[in-house]
Amino acid sequence: MRVKRVWARLLGVERTVVEQVEFDEDADAIVAAVRPVRRQRRCCGICGRRSPGFDQGEGRRRWRALDLGVVRTFLEADAPRVACREHGVVVAQVPWARHDSGFTRAFEDTASWLATHTSRVAVAELLRVAWRTVGRIAARVGKEAETSTGTDRLAGLRRIGIDEISHKRGHRYLTVVVDHDTGRLVWAAPGHDEATLERFFDLLGEARSAQLTLVSADAAGWIAGVLARRCPAAALCLDPFHIVRWATDALDQVRRETWNAARRGGQAALARELKGTRFALWKNPEDLTVRQRGKLARIAEVNRRLYRAYLLKEELRLVFKLKGLRAVALLDAWLVWARRCRISAFIKLARSITDHRAGIQASLLHGLSNGLVESVNTRIRLLTRIAFGFKSPEALIGLAMLSVGGLCPPLPGRAQPTHG
Repeated sequence: MRVKRVWARLLGVERTVVEQVEFDEDADAIVAAVRPVRRQRRCCGICGRRSPGFDQGEGRRRWRALDLGVVRTFLEADAPRVACREHGVVVAQVPWARHDSGFTRAFEDTASWLATHTSRVAVAELLRVAWRTVGRIAARVGKEAETSTGTDRLAGLRRIGIDEISHKRGHRYLTVVVDHDTGRLVWAAPGHDEATLERFFDLLGEARSAQLTLVSADAAGWIAGVLARRCPAAALCLDPFHIVRWATDALDQVRRETWNAARRGGQAALARELKGTRFALWKNPEDLTVRQRGKLARIAEVNRRLYRAYLLKEELRLVFKLKGLRAVALLDAWLVWARRCRISAFIKLARSITDHRAGIQASLLHGLSNGLVESVNTRIRLLTRIAFGFKSPEALIGLAMLSVGGLCPPLPGRAQPTHG
């Protein structure tokens, strides 16, 4: 094998001629002078279309490559500009790097893989780059992976889950869309309102929106409004976890009311007993400790109204443990009980559940919840901690698409993954 081809393999470059390799004493780095093969020259850096030359740009420039041993390595080449009929005057495409990047593809693929598999400290230390730089790399690699895999990630969607996740202090949110059939994140964008979700359906298109059959989500009005307009034929399945949480909140309201009434009424002993009962009332019966079971039994003796509220919460939870028509029948029975229970918090809850009856019933009949979406969100929350320091949400989204969206590139020299 010729020496230049050996250097090309070592540097991880293709369709590239290695002209010369030397050690730059000033930079304390190996510098390889390279150029694209003839058929790769004068191509638009954005679309890759052959274009007429415009000028020599700013002369020669360098791209950071993977270290060779313990020594930093750079590629150096001319950076002429071409006049693309679609994108105007842009820097010509080079086969060893992505457009508008100062790093080689092998370097960026390695950084992306490490960012999804190791800690941020390890990535920055190993590659000798700033963590914010890794964020920009992840956004760039993720964006290219979405458009160059040859697979339309939004094609064939039938059952999706929609949710929001906080990614930064100050009420900064991402809206995420997950495919229930593949378990993968298929779309994410900053924001959590109708305008944000409309962007997803604009990208999906009218024909593919009409193919959606089931959509799981919480009871947020902005989600329901967009779904009613953009895919009215799809059944909205409200997430059971959120409905049960409504009941838990109603139960806690009753507990606070009971405690305040006992305190104001001079029932100090009862108030003391009720003060430590929050977790006994909140937790599922199978998870209660012996002490908490005792507290619950005491509530049944001294305050029937609070215990009745607890039973209402538990029976609603039982509704979502069942499936199909049995669950629907139990929900109907629960609504009758809640409307007549003379507990204002649960009467109000019964009205809310009646208002969202169609979405709850769809969830019971189809067995679809946002559990899978919450699992994806948990992984994104972990990435949020890793991504601390990224300046833009696009960097976090890029990292999420690489990690949870199945777009992470392999380490250089390894086999290409299959994308679903």
